[in-house]
Amino acid sequence: MQTLPAIALDDLEEGDLPPRPDVSHLITEDDTPVDNQFSEKQMRLLTESLYASWQPGFPFITMANVGVYVALNRPVIVPDVLVKTHVEPHQDLWEKDHRAYFAWTYDGKPPEIVVEIVSNKKGGELDSKLRNYQQIGVLWYVVYDPLRCLAERPLTVFSLSAAGSRECQQDSPMFDGMSLGVTLADGVFEGTPSTWLRWCDAHGKILLTGQERAATEAQRASTEARRATAEALRASTEARRATAEALRASTETRRATAEAQRADALAAKLRELGVDPDSIKPEL
Repeated sequence: MQTLPAIALDDLEEGDLPPRPDVSHLITEDDTPVDNQFSEKQMRLLTESLYASWQPGFPFITMANVGVYVALNRPVIVPDVLVKTHVEPHQDLWEKDHRAYFAWTYDGKPPEIVVEIVSNKKGGELDSKLRNYQQIGVLWYVVYDPLRCLAERPLTVFSLSAAGSRECQQDSPMFDGMSLGVTLADGVFEGTPSTWLRWCDAHGKILLTGQERAATEAQRASTEARRATAEALRASTEARRATAEALRASTETRRATAEAQRADALAAKLRELGVDPDSIKPEL
């Protein structure tokens, strides 16, 4: 069988590329509010903190509640949060083929990471959705079940492949090759205290939102200002101590000078009286 030479996409002219699939009939948004307040905040926390603090060295995108199409003949899947690496974000998001995650516009591949937040027992997060994400080629599937509706553990992470799914047993699992992982952390987000699903880096450090970074920086600056103030106060105290020491030394010098002058005057008076002051021995 004859082997045709490989052709790089960069070598093709615009007219040589296959036409984009017609997506005009696909639903990219239905304007139906279905998520509860906690899920909405949790999704926003994940996307915001990733954009604010993750610097992997390559471009990436993250989205919340956006439909994923991997082929025209497959139904849409809508994860709560998705992450795709090594792709640039589309510039015109109003174009029809940019309104959803169409895999053929993102190097032909599905997201590497998807996150589902469980709020009831009807979503199929640990069965039908698990199978769907495995079938379309997602690498990592994160299920956060804060109310423990489906499992005893609130956080379950699956490593997916064509061979099947494997549940990760670590409390804070990492995603291979990304220097990124997930963990659970108690905290307050936008005035709401809870246990939140958070991204973390390779060292287990939580990736902060922009507001958290600003607060942390302000606290660091405040601590540095207090340290500088304390240092200035210490320097001022030291300067006052040195001034007092110099004043004491000056007073001691004047006293010694006055004492020497008094002794010289007394010696001169004794000489006037014909007495050698050196012959006078002090009384013991």
